[in-house]
Amino acid sequence: MSDRYQDIIDVLKRYYDGLYHCDAAMLETVFHPRAQYATTSSGALLHYDMPAYMAVIRERTPPADLGDKYGYAITSIRFAGDDTAHAVLQCTMMGKHFTDFLSFIRTGDEWRIIAKIFHYDLAT
Repeated sequence: MSDRYQDIIDVLKRYYDGLYHCDAAMLETVFHPRAQYATTSSGALLHYDMPAYMAVIRERTPPADLGDKYGYAITSIRFAGDDTAHAVLQCTMMGKHFTDFLSFIRTGDEWRIIAKIFHYDLAT
């Protein structure tokens, strides 16, 4: 496995840990400051920039505190050139099954999520 795959895997672990514990400081190290967040799973567009998304994270009860099981699956990681990647991550928390499409850019030697587009279904 090349270093760039491991780098993305490491970012994805920090990403999930940040979500699971609602750790905005950790998530701020994962997302590019100008990243975008969007879904239409509820039927209408939900879109945040990073300050708005971090405010939501700071107000949320952490899935860890709700007793949600810790766990995620990386479905795929693909690269386009040396500085662009895309990963698909699946997890279940807060009563929902999530599929996250995460676009990455590398600036310098650091990979950051520049876009999070996701879908969820209610867990049954």
